[in-house]
Amino acid sequence: MTIQDEITAADVGLNEERLAAIPHYFAGSYLDSGKLPCMATLVSRNGQVVHEAYRGKTQLDGGQPITPDTIFRIYSMTKPITSVAAMMLFEEAKLRLDHEVARYIPEFADTEVWVKGTIDDYETRKPTRPMTVRDLFTHTSGLTYGFLMQHEVDALYRREKIARPDETLEEMCVRLAKLPLLFSPGTRWNYGHSTDVLGRIVEVASGQTLDEFFRERIFEPLNMPDTDFYVPEGKLDRLMACYSKDPVSGKVTLSDGAGAESKQYRSQPPLLNAGGGLVSTFRDYHRFCLMLLHGGTLEGARLLSPKTIEFMRKNHLPENRTIKAMGDKTFSEARMEGNGFGLGGSVITDVAESMQPGSLGTFSWGGLANTFFWIDYEEELIAIQATQMIPSGCYPIRPQFQQLVYAAIDW
Repeated sequence: MTIQDEITAADVGLNEERLAAIPHYFAGSYLDSGKLPCMATLVSRNGQVVHEAYRGKTQLDGGQPITPDTIFRIYSMTKPITSVAAMMLFEEAKLRLDHEVARYIPEFADTEVWVKGTIDDYETRKPTRPMTVRDLFTHTSGLTYGFLMQHEVDALYRREKIARPDETLEEMCVRLAKLPLLFSPGTRWNYGHSTDVLGRIVEVASGQTLDEFFRERIFEPLNMPDTDFYVPEGKLDRLMACYSKDPVSGKVTLSDGAGAESKQYRSQPPLLNAGGGLVSTFRDYHRFCLMLLHGGTLEGARLLSPKTIEFMRKNHLPENRTIKAMGDKTFSEARMEGNGFGLGGSVITDVAESMQPGSLGTFSWGGLANTFFWIDYEEELIAIQATQMIPSGCYPIRPQFQQLVYAAIDW
């Protein structure tokens, strides 16, 4: 994909000067001071890319300048891709949202709910209803993440080393089903391994491994050659380093190295992490977003129907509630205020409550290392942002990017 010279920002109702100010803002606020190694930003409207900027380098202490070919760890931006895969099987009637998860992974038939106790001596009870496939899409399953550090169940996940890189998705789900849920499915929203379990259901329902399904049914049809669970040797020099900022001390350390120094992405992993395992480039992920914006199709390749995309963008939380009303207010990859949750990402249900300009039904999600995208269907606008710094909330770069992009709309 190349930017068409005949299309300008003004042609699609965006202000060129204000778009040009975006990389300058992030350079002055974060790159020049060494807070972040880089910042990449992309904005398209009506399917036309009119802003694409790459500032900074692949390492804090040097490296190469980032470019459109730079490969980023997108972490939880994997979740919308897994959700699309599951909805493709939904359209083929190979799964239903009201099906019990145990239909596909029998071990979940016996999963119980935490009541009280310690990780060495605890009490459980049966859930008020079984976990369904839709609970996995919406993070209302009762599953959690060990790194959240908010509950004894999180500690159980850490002790049991859930999501070990040396186990398969099938093996992970079998072990996960033996641990208690935080709550009965459907009663709360909690970020966790739900999409990983959904990825295993994709495998069961399709008869393919998740990487095979992604490659054959999504990446090849959409022409996304640089998106995968690992980086082949010939592309390793394009993978940038990833860093971690301690929330208490502020100290920044290397989380994973650049290129051949990477410990996580040099070879195909046994665990196909459906909730956060992919790497990608900006232009690859933009093509995925274009497919979503265009009602499930891109350049003749149809993945989903427009009605299915419309259905995915609705707020699927019980009684149309928001994440804030249902969930843990201390963690999310997006703001809680004004957000519901659809099938695979957050959806704006109240623009004023979100405290950002925007539109109802805007679909978005982000990743652990500060990658983020949103699709504003009313404005036919896509915006993507990325650096590589963990955790996602260490700096307010997401709302700042949103403010700068919406300020560039002329009409």
